[in-house]
Amino acid sequence: MFIDPIRHEFETTQALIDEGPVWPNVSPEEVREHLVARYDFSRAIPLEDVAADVEEMLRRWQVQITHPRYLGLFNPSISFASVIADALVATYNPQLAAWRTAPAPNEIERHTLGWLATKFGLPSNALATFTSGGAEANLSAVVTALTHAFPDYSDNGLRSLAATPVIYLSAEAHHSFSKIVHMVGLGRKSLRALPTDLDLRMNPRALAREISEDRANGFAPLMVVGTAGTTAAGAIDPLQELAQLCRDEGMWFHVDAAWGGAAILAPSLRNHIAGIEFADSITCDAHKWFSVSMACGMFFCRYPETVARAFRATASYMPGSAGTTTFDPYTNSVQWSRRFTGLKLFMSLAERGESGQAAMIEHQARMGEVLRESLSAAGWRIVNKTPLPVVCFTRDGLDIPGFLSDLRNEQTAWMSEAHINGTSAVRACISSFKTTEGDIHDVVRDITRLAAKQGIHAAG
Repeated sequence: MFIDPIRHEFETTQALIDEGPVWPNVSPEEVREHLVARYDFSRAIPLEDVAADVEEMLRRWQVQITHPRYLGLFNPSISFASVIADALVATYNPQLAAWRTAPAPNEIERHTLGWLATKFGLPSNALATFTSGGAEANLSAVVTALTHAFPDYSDNGLRSLAATPVIYLSAEAHHSFSKIVHMVGLGRKSLRALPTDLDLRMNPRALAREISEDRANGFAPLMVVGTAGTTAAGAIDPLQELAQLCRDEGMWFHVDAAWGGAAILAPSLRNHIAGIEFADSITCDAHKWFSVSMACGMFFCRYPETVARAFRATASYMPGSAGTTTFDPYTNSVQWSRRFTGLKLFMSLAERGESGQAAMIEHQARMGEVLRESLSAAGWRIVNKTPLPVVCFTRDGLDIPGFLSDLRNEQTAWMSEAHINGTSAVRACISSFKTTEGDIHDVVRDITRLAAKQGIHAAG
């Protein structure tokens, strides 16, 4: 493979993105008319022409999440290594369902996941798999927790249980759990969304009371979900206290660290997620703060035998196991057919090294601090508290939907809205390693000007 020509094309494309608009001003009809006019699939079109047209559509008609002024959700700029990895995977198209069909790819994934599991403080025999994303990883955690707590669940399902299992999380936790409890048959009423403190962290005392009440009412408390970096405000639940409570109550402790888990590599941040090492299972997405291309989720569990019981399967048409030192991923995960997802993380880590990866994470955390300081100096009010680079801010009287519309129309930056303790706020997240102090100061200057257009000025 010739790396240099691909690198040149990648860097050229990224430069065009960085210099162009971050937000597309396009209607659904415009895109649909373009497709209908060109692609009825009645005739063959040269691949070069199709590729050029698709690239033009991607450049013009999507939010550019790799732009240094994309300050939105947890969608990062991506490493060049992950681009090369995706190209290699598409070229060789390995099938990772069984070890025997893809020995090297399976071992590369095991090696990468094993290294990261030790960083989280999990035991050496912990099991980990790559997933399609955080939702699949969280689903895997719920299925594994049910299997661990109820021996009859695997064969007889929920009807074999004497009491309804209950899952506890904060009101700020990821909404994938609402889908998950529906999919596994628990129902949405099995979720207990606990109130949070002023910093949007789960309240352990309220949790203990809720567990006690549920036991008294005949429910079966199953698991607690602690979040390490909530989507709206970057809040980190008190993981150590939650872990101790789960040990005392005999409950499963899951940490949803889809975004914040990457902090485990950063010396200045890892103490903020202390307690994650006590988790029974962990969700972490490499396609967030590890800055690889989508999709690259991960599921970690300290009980490999429980995972094997949760997802066991036998099929005569599948290649046989290679022996006791390996396992077939299709028997240990939700997925059957499996893409070589982990190569992009492996290659990114190999190219950067641990220190390089940590430096990239810490740079974004520093830019978050720069953003807080710059906003405060310009008279904005910060309404969330987190060591992670998510900043929620507002001014009294600000029309946030109108403000965000102006922000995007002027191509200043891409931000979103969040509701923090009953207050509507602008949410900005540093999700690109390309974002600089200059970007931040320019954005704060421009948004302050836009607020002034609404007649909203700094207090005093």
